Amino acid sequence: GGGGGGGGIHRSNMITTISEYDFRCIECNEKAAELHRDYSNGILKITICESCQKPVDKYIEYDPVIILIDAILCKTQAFRHILFNTRLNIHWKLCVFSLLCEAYLRWSMLHGSEQSSDPADIIRYTKEWEFYGMFGLAALELSAFCGGVLCFLWVVVCCLQGETMELCLLLRALLLSCYGKVLLIPAVIWEHDYSPLCLGLIKLFVLTSNSQAIRVILNSRRRLSLMAVCVGLLSETCVAQACKKLSWSIQDMLTF
Repeated sequence: GGGGGGGGIHRSNMITTISEYDFRCIECNEKAAELHRDYSNGILKITICESCQKPVDKYIEYDPVIILIDAILCKTQAFRHILFNTRLNIHWKLCVFSLLCEAYLRWSMLHGSEQSSDPADIIRYTKEWEFYGMFGLAALELSAFCGGVLCFLWVVVCCLQGETMELCLLLRALLLSCYGKVLLIPAVIWEHDYSPLCLGLIKLFVLTSNSQAIRVILNSRRRLSLMAVCVGLLSETCVAQACKKLSWSIQDMLTF
């Protein structure tokens, strides 16, 4: 294996096969019943795809770091492995963690230039409530983005093309593909060194990952996934602009 070091598969790095779970070949996207074959002598062999005659999922013997690097490079095979062939249920935790980072970054940008020497509790409580407000705003914007993407795809795929679509699987893919927001952590640590360009590049990377996740789930052309991401971004921007005056009003109320 290119990243796993050898032909055998170690059980510690292996994804458990579940009969009810639909696997996919990471090369041709055909469905597969299993990722590996377990022989009586304890040897595990990767299943070969009947359609393309390639290993169904070579990543089951790869180191997680290699998989992460390929995912960062937005490789289709890595996305198929993560979204179809693993039971990675950290999307909600990842979502909350990303929102916390984004909320703290916004809060620090709001108060980074303030120099207050008053240690009164009311000052700390005010800033704490402002952080909660930033978290709520970030969550609302993410909801608007996901809602815009899902509504657009439902109209195009289900209504216009007459095909079926798994909304839960798409939502999971969207949340997992927002992993790029953890790059906000350096901006939080070195809060005086971030720039609009840096934050813009992080946003572009996240949107690119979102587009690739949609493309993998629907097995569609890049144009459809890009259009869906653009609609989601437009929805997010509209909600952000609509909430900006409201958030300012709430902040003004909390500071008095």
